Amino acid sequence: AGQAVATVPAGAPAGPPAGPQQAAAGPIPAQMVALLQRMRAEVEKNCDYVGSGFADEARKMHRGESEFRGIYGEASDTDAEELREEGIDIARLPWVPRADG
Repeated sequence: AGQAVATVPAGAPAGPPAGPQQAAAGPIPAQMVALLQRMRAEVEKNCDYVGSGFADEARKMHRGESEFRGIYGEASDTDAEELREEGIDIARLPWVPRADG
């Protein structure tokens, strides 16, 4: 069975950033920010925050050494690629400010 885990980009804060994140082409459209805020709320509500230990915890779950559950935290680009190469399904999400924040 595949793993359903989420991660925020490496270096992203656990709390809301100071302002809206910018894409290379400019600011994220308001409708997209609202969708990403709803996604963030669902991740925070339904998943365990594991911080910088994301890659290690994802591997433990994959090997059956830890209880399978939704997790989120930080992972470097290298860690994310290595997890995918090991057959561990992850999703990287832009981490926008909270809607209530």
